[in-house]
Amino acid sequence: TWFSSALWPFSTLGWPDKTEDLDYFYPTDVLVTGYDIIFFWVIRMIFSGYEQMGKKPFSTVLFHGLVRDSQGRKMSKSLGNGIDPLEVIDKYGADALRLTLITGNAPGNDMRFYYERVEASRNFANKVWNASRFIQMNMEGKTVPENAWEHLQPVDKWILSRYNDLVKEVTENMDRYELGIAAEKLYSFIWDTYCDWYIELTKPRLQNKEDQAAREGAQRVLSYVLSGTMQLLHPFMPFLTETIWQALPHQGDSIMRSAWPTWKPELCFEAEEQQMEDLMEVIRAIRNRRSEMNVPPSKKAQLLFAGDKADQFVAMAPLLERLAYGSHVAVVQPGADLSGTVSVVTGPATVYIPLSELVDLEKEKARLQGEKDKAEQNLQRILGKLQNESFVSKAPAHVVEAEREKAEKARQLIAKLEENLKNMK
Repeated sequence: TWFSSALWPFSTLGWPDKTEDLDYFYPTDVLVTGYDIIFFWVIRMIFSGYEQMGKKPFSTVLFHGLVRDSQGRKMSKSLGNGIDPLEVIDKYGADALRLTLITGNAPGNDMRFYYERVEASRNFANKVWNASRFIQMNMEGKTVPENAWEHLQPVDKWILSRYNDLVKEVTENMDRYELGIAAEKLYSFIWDTYCDWYIELTKPRLQNKEDQAAREGAQRVLSYVLSGTMQLLHPFMPFLTETIWQALPHQGDSIMRSAWPTWKPELCFEAEEQQMEDLMEVIRAIRNRRSEMNVPPSKKAQLLFAGDKADQFVAMAPLLERLAYGSHVAVVQPGADLSGTVSVVTGPATVYIPLSELVDLEKEKARLQGEKDKAEQNLQRILGKLQNESFVSKAPAHVVEAEREKAEKARQLIAKLEENLKNMK
């Protein structure tokens, strides 16, 4: 094995004959290999290449770690802990296995193999597939007119700018062989930014048959960003990305032959990026506050904005009404009576929501009081244990400590409920 590996870079290309393949592929650029065979294989390929060919066989060696089992043991026949990749592929898909092996691991470090991580990668593949299906259904089988770029809204410019940044960052990571970091950035962009935010933000425009310009602008941006993102993701998930790319408007016969995306200065929209970041921060804060108060999404409420950027949010009222469950968006007028409102304080603005529109005040007070009484009873029960000298002296230390932690959590819950009750008045 060691002897044949020394000849591998050139013997497989027709050496000792002078072949077209040998002339084209020797020397190659990058050798990718595990760190455990540096001496046995890599060094032998180098000195054999100099001896037989008169020049090095490759310019760069990229060392990766070993894939170990879930207990951190090296896979071996004697332990019987090996995992057949074909079985994993049959169950989860080749792309899911590839993504699992390349993410969440620093270069050169070993990684432990968990089926849960492969499942997560499979779920990501499903997310990408469903997003592409949604876009294809809303493209209606046609190419969007070129002038659709003229009808961009702030949300469109935001996603284009974020995608443009992604192209630059992923390309730089790939050039530095930071493959895991590149894959994680793509994962985050596709799942969180593109699917969870942009697609949701564009749904009302796609469903609006009256404003054709706004609709086509959304269609074109959705298609453009998805197509480019599939090109960036292709080295990691080749089968899924090829299929999706072929179904979108494209040039060429294969994604493998398409030009790698490049950063474009005309796609930098810093103002719109900041505007959308502000909007997303406000939406998250409103959702969190509603969740704390157990307000269902179906219950709409007014959103009253105060601050230097208040007018900016009123201009984006349709998005706030959809994603922050607002019934009406307005600016707080000078001298307005804000008693009886819940305030949501964020960096970009302060939002006031009429409490009566969120909850039935008397029912909510009764609910909070009931939770407070229950929490106080639980605290007294825990304190009774901790004040029992027999329990404290005989119980294991970790059991006693666990009870003390429960008591502290109960105190925090009571304090929070008291604060909520105070705010209800």
